[in-house]
Order: sequence, then structure tokens, then C-alpha cells
Amino acid sequence: MAACPALAGDVEPRLTLPAGDKAVALTFDACSGAVDDRILNELIADRVPATLFVTHRWLKRNAVTVALLVAHSDLFEIENHGENHVPAITDRPSVFGLATAGSLAAVSQEVLGGAAAVTATFGRSPAWYRDASARYSRDAVQLIGNLGYRIAGYSLNADVGASLPAAVVAKRVAAARPGDVIIAHINHPERPAGAGVAAGIRALVAKGTRFERLDTAFALPTG
Repeated sequence: MAACPALAGDVEPRLTLPAGDKAVALTFDACSGAVDDRILNELIADRVPATLFVTHRWLKRNAVTVALLVAHSDLFEIENHGENHVPAITDRPSVFGLATAGSLAAVSQEVLGGAAAVTATFGRSPAWYRDASARYSRDAVQLIGNLGYRIAGYSLNADVGASLPAAVVAKRVAAARPGDVIIAHINHPERPAGAGVAAGIRALVAKGTRFERLDTAFALPTG
């Protein structure tokens, strides 16, 4: 994602786990298309919890995988990646080749449409939002907060939109430090990057890494 510099008015939020949390958070974007079973099967096999950001259009195309996610709800937290994978940007027409929302009304539709799809499919309302580009215009940031959602940034970009070779991705994931929030993609089985994600997860598991979902890492205190 570094190939397209942000405008002065745009932000690319960074997110790490709360101070003192020595776990690593795996977050995956499911934008459109299919599912990368190399990653999903690895998470299930090694009982690794993860947070998946899904779009409505991905949910509509992957009913079998949705059923698998429901069956493993103890592992997978499902959050909002929007209705149609539209960047929450109002100050330029495109980013990374994607047409942006262009207005706050369109941002609102994208966020609320995606949230409604998650709620209808999984029976719970999402708390986090990540847009299509992981960048936001500042007015969109304020709107998303006003709608009641936290924006999910990250601290380690594992696959740069699933564009990197498997060996490079594996090395990046394996190098994760305690507190890192990793972003990767789980919807490109046709690309080499997914094999690298799976290998990197196995390396972290072998090192005894503790994994945490965003909902547990950022859970509000009770009592």
C-alpha cells in the first residue's frame, strides 16, 4: 500500500494491541472473490484466533466458507469491511485503482450496508470497521466514529494487498513482534502470497506466539 502517498487530508491509522499485551493479532481482509483455504485451514488446524473483515459482496459469494466460520466462532471474529469494498475517502476520486466513496453519504452507505450484512449473517453487530484501502479522509474518520465504529488500523502489512511473493510474506509474518496487529488478505487463493501467510503463521506458532482477536484484546473492562 506504500505505492500511493496519502494526501495531506488523508490518514492511514496505525493500530497496536494495548500496552503490555504481548500477543499478536492476525486480521484478514475478505474483499471479494473466493477464500484462500491455505490460510483458513492453517488457522483452524493450529487453533489460531483471528479477526476477519468481510464485505457484503464477499459474504454473498462464499456461503460454504461462511458456514465454516460460524462453526468455528470460537476462533473467528467477524468485522465490517464495507458493503462493496469502497474506500472511505471524499477528497479524491480514486486510490489504488479503486473508485472512492466521494461523499459522506456514500461512506455512510458503505459502512452501514456492510454492518447490516455482518449482523444478518452472523447474528452479532460488528464493532470495528476497515475500509477498502485502509486509508480515510479525515471527515470520513469522524463520521465512522459517530456511527459507532472503531477504525481498524494495523502495524504490520504482511502481503501488501496479496501482491508479494510467498517467501517475502512468510518472512514478514514470522517477524511479527508482541503487540503487532497484522493485516493480510484471505480472498486470493490464486496468488502466491497466501502460502506465505500460512507459512508465517506456522513459524509464529512454533515460537510459542500467543494470538488474540481484536474483540478480546480491546474488550471493555467489566464491573
